[in-house]
Amino acid sequence: MSAPDLSQTPIAADGTFEVQLQKSGQTLQVGKDQSILKVLQDAGHDVPFSCSEGICGTCLTKVVAGTPDHWDMYLTPEEQAKGDVIMVCCSRSQTARLVLDL
Repeated sequence: MSAPDLSQTPIAADGTFEVQLQKSGQTLQVGKDQSILKVLQDAGHDVPFSCSEGICGTCLTKVVAGTPDHWDMYLTPEEQAKGDVIMVCCSRSQTARLVLDL
């Protein structure tokens, strides 16, 4: 039996999820009170950002797998529905793992 695909599994009840960086394979835990951006910065990743409020689009990051939970005001509803990008400064994940093109 293979391991479950966490990019398809709903987020944990406690609000935590994993962010996997496709290029390095690194997996980081994002707590319920943390932003993806903060977790990436704490792990030493230099991610462009400006407003930290989901307004400017500077931190737009490509999503490889998983379902983003969009909290930004930058993407149109149609862009949010595609689920192929995320604003890492404020948005979260609907799935237990989000794989980013980083």
